[in-house]
Amino acid sequence: MVSDGDDFDPKTIDERWQRVWREERSWEVSNTAPAERTAYLLEMLPYTSGEPHVGHLKNYAVGDAVAHFLRRRGYYVLHPMGYDAFGLPAENHAIRTGKHPRLSTDESIAAFREQFERWGISIDWTREIATHQPEYYRWTQWIFLQLFRAGLAYRREAAVNWCPKDATVLANEQVVGGQCERCGTLVEQRQLEQWFFGITAYADRLLDDLDGLDWPAHVKMMQRNWIGRSEGATVRFATDAEPIEVFTTRPDTLFGATYLVLAPEHPLVDALVADSWPADVDSRWTQGASTPAEAVAAYRAAAALKTELDRQESKEKTGVFTGAYATNPVNGAKIPVFVADYVLMGYGTGAIMAVPGQDQRDWDFAAEFGLPVIRTVQPAEGFDGEAYTGDGPAVNSGFLDGLGVDEAKRTIISWLEENGHGAPTVTYKLRDWLLSRQRYWGCPIPIVYCDSCGVVPVPEESLPVELPDVRDYAPKGSSPLATAEEWVATTCPECSGPARRETDTMDTFVDSSWYYLRYCDPRNTEAAWDAQAVGRWMPINQYIGGVEHAILHLLYSRFLVKALADLGHLPVQEPFGALFTQGMITRNGAKMSKSKGNTVSPREIIDRYGADTARCYVLFMGPPDQGADWSDTGVEGVYRFLRRLFRFTTQVAGTDAAVIGASPDPDRDLALRRKIAWAIRKVTDDMSGKFAFNTAIAALMELTNDVSKALQDGIDRETAAFALSTTASLLLPFAPHTASECYHRLTGEHVWKQPWPEPDEELLRTETVELACQVNGKVRARITVPQDASDEVVRETALGLDEIRAAVGDRSVKRVVVVPGRLVNIVVG
Repeated sequence: MVSDGDDFDPKTIDERWQRVWREERSWEVSNTAPAERTAYLLEMLPYTSGEPHVGHLKNYAVGDAVAHFLRRRGYYVLHPMGYDAFGLPAENHAIRTGKHPRLSTDESIAAFREQFERWGISIDWTREIATHQPEYYRWTQWIFLQLFRAGLAYRREAAVNWCPKDATVLANEQVVGGQCERCGTLVEQRQLEQWFFGITAYADRLLDDLDGLDWPAHVKMMQRNWIGRSEGATVRFATDAEPIEVFTTRPDTLFGATYLVLAPEHPLVDALVADSWPADVDSRWTQGASTPAEAVAAYRAAAALKTELDRQESKEKTGVFTGAYATNPVNGAKIPVFVADYVLMGYGTGAIMAVPGQDQRDWDFAAEFGLPVIRTVQPAEGFDGEAYTGDGPAVNSGFLDGLGVDEAKRTIISWLEENGHGAPTVTYKLRDWLLSRQRYWGCPIPIVYCDSCGVVPVPEESLPVELPDVRDYAPKGSSPLATAEEWVATTCPECSGPARRETDTMDTFVDSSWYYLRYCDPRNTEAAWDAQAVGRWMPINQYIGGVEHAILHLLYSRFLVKALADLGHLPVQEPFGALFTQGMITRNGAKMSKSKGNTVSPREIIDRYGADTARCYVLFMGPPDQGADWSDTGVEGVYRFLRRLFRFTTQVAGTDAAVIGASPDPDRDLALRRKIAWAIRKVTDDMSGKFAFNTAIAALMELTNDVSKALQDGIDRETAAFALSTTASLLLPFAPHTASECYHRLTGEHVWKQPWPEPDEELLRTETVELACQVNGKVRARITVPQDASDEVVRETALGLDEIRAAVGDRSVKRVVVVPGRLVNIVVG
């Protein structure tokens, strides 16, 4: 612990106030709190894969600041804590440490709890949960059963992303650049029988309801893009086999379709493949194969080794001709049918009409294979690119010629409907949530398989289906639970005959998609939650966490809430009313990692400087929604600020003198009181929905500097005590231990029990500021004006000064720039 020669001892101060809060149970809140004054403040719960890092410190320091502010504004704040204890992060941590996941997870939880307490985070510990505990995952299984009975949980065979290293299925969202987001291994495609949640049934509501959420615009856009709603039309292309159905968002370009492309997995591929190549086939279309069947088989085998993301993002356009042709319905043209992996079976119909004149991917493919390009929209004047995607009159398009894009779309959709191609169509990029995992450490799926009765849900009264202990939990390609033979063998709930348990476990995102509901009623043994308790607290007033969860966690949570509400179990339709995403802390410009040797241990910082320095610094580094680089010098600067405040507090609290210093001055006293009013307003504004903690802390540093100068020059003791106690009061959200210590020394009261300060508006109205007056950037004079003076008043006052008139001379004033609170710059020429 840093020693500076005075009695500022952060370790002792931290322990003293943490003991008071613990004994007083300061942060506990009752479900009987008045509903009109409740606020639910929540940070995303942590994975139990080791100890907390500075990213955790920032996340929970942000949340705790808001919690303290809201409490002192008169709200009953629910601020609980839990642990995302199942899943790959926790299991891989167990594998690294060589301990059973149950042991390593409990050790990690203990480390997190100990650190949260040392940080002084104001948590209601009576509501603590962990997702690996049977009393929690009993209700995760109950939620699965509700969705199963509603047809929203189902099992089917599907092409899935497979991580060979982790030996488990991954959702599309867990594949980044073709690699497992956790271990970086190249992901493979496999066909497996898997469990899904039917999130696609909620695609429109998940999309439309984003408009009512107070979320960052970029997060909303990420969800909109992931859901990927597209409006268009279905077109049927006749072939010698079955017709090929194509969904297109640009039916107005149909006259420019010069070839079709099927996904390698499309069910019509086998029926379409010709026996032999046409006599004049382009050699680029055959891939050197002697027959279409040989070419298509080889291409499909190669495509099976790629992930969907690889196929979407690859710049190289590959494909092979099936030997078959289709007929364009608007002009009767015969166009070749290709198989190419840039078309995905899961999007639209798994087939596209290729219009290279209006789509760059199609243009690239056409250039690679020597296919014709027909423009159907006249490019804007001066356009010199390849595919043209802008607006313009239709060309080369028969009865559409001359129409703009929107009118051409309406016209061709009507024509398609009249000619038997179907009504306007909507498709989505969103796919159902694949939740099966072939790993040990997860929530068991409450399903049994009976040879007589088939797939049978476990009765609710038999929950939880507890996860058995197994010695060998390492990934094997099939679930390690399959080796727990006594556990697997069970009795069918319907016929009492022999049955087998499902051995896959649930994706850990199922656990974390409803945990916030359990906090509302965590000790309920009869239900997952009490509807009245949920109605009192939900939706969450402020949710805080990393932007990396913008798609997975946030989207899944929104789906589950909507589904459970529709089934009559919840009184709300959205889980998170407002969202804040904090930026990442880097060091030396790089993401922190043990391999780079650039990590920062919160434990070491707190051992040296105390909890408040660590908390205050991660909030002072910069705007909390942006990234910031760690600075050891910056940490020491924050420590010095807290030490000075403590030293001044000790000086003022330890004297009975009416005046401190040799030369008191009423004007100096008034100036400091005005600065206090300014600081109250500044910090309050910065805390009120802005999360501008860095500028709020800077204002308190500025106020402390003014107190320092006043103590040196001479000040009324009452004013000095008021300034310091107000500084401590405003500091509580950022540095609660030091704030509590200083406030108590000055007033004998507990600061967290006091209402939030209110500024003296009269002082603010009469406050003046001094502005530098520049002419072409050079200071020529200074003026004193009311702080709330308008720009017009400031301009007139500056231009009326003799010094400014002399500096301007005969030149004309081109403009006057007013920088509020700082300067006036007169630009002349």
